[in-house]
Amino acid sequence: MSETGWVPIALSRFIAPGTSAGTAVHGAEIVVWRDTGGKAHAWEDRCPHRGMKMSFGFVRGDHIACLYHGWEYDETGTCRYIPAHPDLEVPPSICVTRYAVTEAGGMIWTALPLGDMPKVEPNAPEMDGLRSLYIDAPLDAVLAGVKAVASQVSQTGALITATLGETPLTLSLQTIDADHSALHITLPADTPTATRLSLLDQFATLRRNVESPLKEAAQ
Repeated sequence: MSETGWVPIALSRFIAPGTSAGTAVHGAEIVVWRDTGGKAHAWEDRCPHRGMKMSFGFVRGDHIACLYHGWEYDETGTCRYIPAHPDLEVPPSICVTRYAVTEAGGMIWTALPLGDMPKVEPNAPEMDGLRSLYIDAPLDAVLAGVKAVASQVSQTGALITATLGETPLTLSLQTIDADHSALHITLPADTPTATRLSLLDQFATLRRNVESPLKEAAQ
């Protein structure tokens, strides 16, 4: 995966309006959150005040507030309110680093290098999120695990198209750090519930099969 392209950080359906979650890309900690209007955001997961993770905070409208002292930041990343000093006009220099973000293929993406929005958006079909699978293994081991159980596997950047059983899937790969990865799984929206449950079991087995040799080698 190129470090200058788009990378997935979450499945769209699992970041509901008014919620946030923490993740990482190549060790860079990121908070992905959705304001109550439905817009997704990806920021550095650190409050400038005391370094608390913003993903531990809470969303109010188009603001996200730090859990520690309640400092609130608007969608531009600028601090707008400090509860301990409610009448203070907050200096505009107090802000959180924002990252490029877009949604495509049922996933939320950010861009590396973190900051500017590239001109080319990820080319992903519209699919329904099944699960984000977090695996204690490097990305190449995860990809090998997918190839071992799926057919018609084709990769373009972070995106993989594959078939498991008779179900077409679009998967995306996320490097969390050198030893940890995420596999974001999407499938057609009309996939029956029984098939979804079967796929969840198969991907749980895939994770065990990928992690087990690494754990045994570490003992």
